[in-house]
Amino acid sequence: MTIHIKNILLILLVFAFAEARSQEEPTYKKRVLESTEVDILSSYYSQDGDNAAVSGGIGTEELTDITGTIVVSIPLNDDDVLTIDAGVSAYTSASSSNVDPFDGKGSANAFVASSGASKADNWVNLKGSYTHSSDNRNDVWSASASLASEYDYFSLGFGGSYSKLFNEKNTEASINANVFLDSWTTVYPIELRPFSDGGLGFFRPDEISGNPNYSPQFTELTKKNRNSYSLGFGLSQILHKNVQGLVSIDLVQQQGLLSTPFQRVYFSDVADSFIEDFHLADDIERLPDNRFKIAIGGRLNWYVNEILSLRTYYRYYFDDWGINSHTASVEIPIKLSDKFTVYPSYRFYNQTAADYFAPYETHLSTENFYTSDYDLSKYNAHQYGLGVSYTDIFTQLHISKFGLKSIDLKFYRYDRDTSFGYQIVTAGFNFVMD
Repeated sequence: MTIHIKNILLILLVFAFAEARSQEEPTYKKRVLESTEVDILSSYYSQDGDNAAVSGGIGTEELTDITGTIVVSIPLNDDDVLTIDAGVSAYTSASSSNVDPFDGKGSANAFVASSGASKADNWVNLKGSYTHSSDNRNDVWSASASLASEYDYFSLGFGGSYSKLFNEKNTEASINANVFLDSWTTVYPIELRPFSDGGLGFFRPDEISGNPNYSPQFTELTKKNRNSYSLGFGLSQILHKNVQGLVSIDLVQQQGLLSTPFQRVYFSDVADSFIEDFHLADDIERLPDNRFKIAIGGRLNWYVNEILSLRTYYRYYFDDWGINSHTASVEIPIKLSDKFTVYPSYRFYNQTAADYFAPYETHLSTENFYTSDYDLSKYNAHQYGLGVSYTDIFTQLHISKFGLKSIDLKFYRYDRDTSFGYQIVTAGFNFVMD
């Protein structure tokens, strides 16, 4: 009996020791991010068209933009990653230059750029995000904060998300929420500014052609802030070893100043007044101070074989301004070798017009809301793209302590049936610290 008790005590001690050792030496887990990564991104964007909202639905939409962004992802430990995203964009816009078209250099015209102060500007953005993953990598939390600034607005943003993986990581459910608090510096068309101050204007009556009694009933905007609140849900499922699907829904509520203060509107029941060849505004764009948006989307990705994949996407969107839209896209990555992949793509988009849209000089002065911004018009659009990527998992090419992991080059051409189109070229370089 004594021997049996000793044996039992010995077994208990062995189990206790093993448990203590297991607590002191946890099982190995892979780090979420092995080492610091740096992404350097740049783009060149060029657009043109004949329906500038700044000049009431007519005029040049020519614009060029160059953007540079750097994204640094830093592993704080096995589970946590800090990401800093900073970007600067410099643009030149022929349409926004016509906020003040009377620069004295040639006749003012909606289809000709002026040299006004609003012709060029810079946009800056800074965002920080923190991500934490659970030990089993089935739960991921993130939080972010951002700010952005341009000559006529400032934006402050906050956000967070949570993702849950289950069903042996074959299923993922996610939720995200974001808040953006924007404030405008109200810049009005040049011909309306004196009237807001009660003055006679920067021009003389004898300079006006057409209706010489130009006296718009202009009132300044009372709201200068815009708040946006978004909530998104997603569900991803591995349907087959080669097929993955995703469904999502996004809800957005906007409140405050939702129009652009320097976009002109012309009324069909008001006599036209001109200086030189430029039509003087009857009013500025006026839109409701609330907007609710819903977007429902789905993705289906199919890994055909080691050479070919297929990525498809569809989204249906609607809002309480009367816009309904459909988006469908397909991308076909083709692996040429271990390091090079090309991926042609196509995207189709169409939408109905907002309730408050009408073309140049067709609104009535008796309406409460009006815009001639063709982004809110009815149109169809096609986007064609081609991308090339280079990947080197061994990072053989080095710059200082960083190895080049990948390069991505993309070109897109966009055309819509309102005479508007753009081209964009992007380049991305991903470096990993040794």
